[in-house]
Amino acid sequence: MNYDNFTGLILAAGRGSRLLSLTDDRPKGLVKLAGRSLVDWQSSTMRSCGLKQIHVVNGYLGHMFDELGFETITNDKWDTTNMVGSLMCAIERLEGPFLISYSDIVYHPSIIHGLLACKGDFVISYDKDWLQLWSDRFDDPLSDAESFKTDKDNTVIEIGRKVTDVDEIQGQFMGLLKVSHEGVRWIIELLNENVGYRSSLDTTKMLSLLLGKGRRITGHEISGNWCEIDDQTDLKVAESYLTSGKLSLVSEGDL
Repeated sequence: MNYDNFTGLILAAGRGSRLLSLTDDRPKGLVKLAGRSLVDWQSSTMRSCGLKQIHVVNGYLGHMFDELGFETITNDKWDTTNMVGSLMCAIERLEGPFLISYSDIVYHPSIIHGLLACKGDFVISYDKDWLQLWSDRFDDPLSDAESFKTDKDNTVIEIGRKVTDVDEIQGQFMGLLKVSHEGVRWIIELLNENVGYRSSLDTTKMLSLLLGKGRRITGHEISGNWCEIDDQTDLKVAESYLTSGKLSLVSEGDL
């Protein structure tokens, strides 16, 4: 399938302080997993799925992405804004539609194919089998997990609330989403309502606010085969998943 009209956006402005010394000399997205940087894994996956235009939103030590040949857009306020601030830096420069990815995740190409093929102006991937990964990452999985619910048509009806019961969680948003031209308009309208939103909102809060306005966000359900690398424990988990075969980052035809 051809996805030439989509622009891949990798939001990689942050340092990733929870990775400690691993980001002393590089941005979070350039931390290596199995010998390749996280952003290299992602950009290769996007290209293998047919995306030709890929941009990295940089910030902390952003020149390193330029030196590696990535097309970049700079978030000069990377240290005072969240993912939404980086996203708006890109939206102001590029037309879309977009496939948007956090810089600290890696995933199998089938997840991208499924997300792009899913109909909707705003589609987010979520892992229905999240609990195993969260149990390997955290002593208490609920310390980091947030509410996530969809209806029978896979329309998201709740996201982002702190919970105390796993039964309130149908999955976890993985930091990967597809946004059409219309979806981009929704984001711009929302952020124009409050001057502080651009600096204060994280992605799940933005999604929750969009839901509150009646915007339809579609869930794309997956079952594992991805990892988030937020700290050094996560890096070890991802490495062990690769070794054991729980995680694969290439399609069989690419082996």
